[in-house]
Amino acid sequence: MRTCVPMIVAVLLPRLELTVAVGGRAALLEGPAALAPEPGREQQVGEVSAAAEVFGIHPGMRLGEALSRCPGLALVPPDPLGVADAWEAALAALEDVGAAVEVQAPELVCFDGAALRRLHGGDGREDPAARLRGRLAGRRQPPGWLDGVVAATRAAVGRPARIGAGPSRFCAVAGAVRARSRRAEIVAGAEDLVAAPVALLRRDPACAGLVEPLERLGITTLGQVAALPRASLADRFGPPGLRARELAVGVDTPLRPRTAGEELQETLDLPEAASGAQLGRALELLVDRLLARRERRGRALRAVVLGARLVEGGTWRSRVVFREPLADPRRMLLVLTGRLATLPAPAESVRLSVERFGPAAAPDTALFDDARAARAARLREAVRQARAAAGPDAALRVLTVDPDSRVPERRAVLTPFEV
Repeated sequence: MRTCVPMIVAVLLPRLELTVAVGGRAALLEGPAALAPEPGREQQVGEVSAAAEVFGIHPGMRLGEALSRCPGLALVPPDPLGVADAWEAALAALEDVGAAVEVQAPELVCFDGAALRRLHGGDGREDPAARLRGRLAGRRQPPGWLDGVVAATRAAVGRPARIGAGPSRFCAVAGAVRARSRRAEIVAGAEDLVAAPVALLRRDPACAGLVEPLERLGITTLGQVAALPRASLADRFGPPGLRARELAVGVDTPLRPRTAGEELQETLDLPEAASGAQLGRALELLVDRLLARRERRGRALRAVVLGARLVEGGTWRSRVVFREPLADPRRMLLVLTGRLATLPAPAESVRLSVERFGPAAAPDTALFDDARAARAARLREAVRQARAAAGPDAALRVLTVDPDSRVPERRAVLTPFEV
C-alpha cells in the first residue's frame, strides 16, 4: 500500500516591492536602485537591487549613509497599492491551479504540493537512473510528481520565483531561500539544515528575535542549534528557544491555508490634487458606493483597505479593522476619516476595498420606540424596492464636493441614497 509523503512547496518572489515600484525587472538592470523612505516614516531605504548591494547597501540602512556609499543611487517611491495587487494576483493564480496557500509573509507563500500530484504531477513515475545517482551521492531523491507541480507553479505565478520543497514548512522555506530562479531546491530534512545559517530563523515570526542573541553566543548554524539540549534552550530563551530547536531538526506545525475571499472595491479619480474637506467628501462618496454594491449581499464589513495614489508619485495604503462588523456609513466614516488624516501628501485618486466580510448586517434596535426610526425603516424598504425594480441608480442623492469650484460639474455629484 502506497502512502503519501508530505511535501510542502514554498514560493519566494524576491524583490517584489522594488520590482513593482520600478516598473519591471528590466528597469533594475539600469543601475543601483532602492526604495525611498515612505513619507512621514524613518529615513531608511527599503528593498535594494543587486547592483546596490555591491556598494554595501542593505534594507534598513540610513538614507544618508546609502547615498554616501553610492551617490548615483536611484530612489524609487514605494508603491504599496501596486505590491498588494501584484501579490494578490499571484495568490489567486496559485489558487486557480488548486493550491491551498498559506501566506507566510509578503513575497513568501507555502502550500501542500502532495495535494496537487494528481492534477499536475503526471504519471508520478520516477527516473531509475536519477534515483541511482541520488543514492550514490548519498541524498534522497524527491518524488517524481514534484517536477510537474513546480512547473505548474511557475506558469501560474508568471514572474521569476524561487521555489523550495521539503517535508515541513521550514524546510521548504529554507530551500526557497537558497534556490535559484530556474531550478527548485529540495531540503529533505534535518540533515540538509545542519550547515544552514541561523539567520533563517528570521523567516519564522516566533524565532526572529533569537538570531542576534544566538550569533553573539557563537552559534551560527542550525546544526549547532539542534545540538543544544532542550532544557538549556528553554531556560535561556523560553518557548521561542524550543520552537527554534524544533525548526532546526525539521519539525514544524501543519499548514493553515487561507480562505479565499471576494474582491470588492471602489476607486474615485479626483479632478485635481485634493486634500482636507474635498478628500473627506470623496471618502463619503466611496463608502456610499461600496455599501450600495449588490455583491455585498447585505453583509457587514469587518476589515477594509484604504489607499491613495499620490500626486508626487508612489502610493499610500492603510488597513483598517473595525472593532465590530459595520454596515453603517456614519460609523465607518468616523473611523476612516481619522485614518485618512494620516495621508502624507495630496492624492490624485482614492480607493476603498473590502478585505474581509462579516455576518449579515442586523437591524439596529432602540431601547424605546422611536417614530423617526420607524419612518427611516420604511424609507429604507422603499429605496430597496425602487432599486430592485429600476436598478441601483433608482435612488440617488446630491453630495456637495467642492461648492467653491468655478466648474459647475465639480460642485456636486450624485451618490447612492442611504438612510
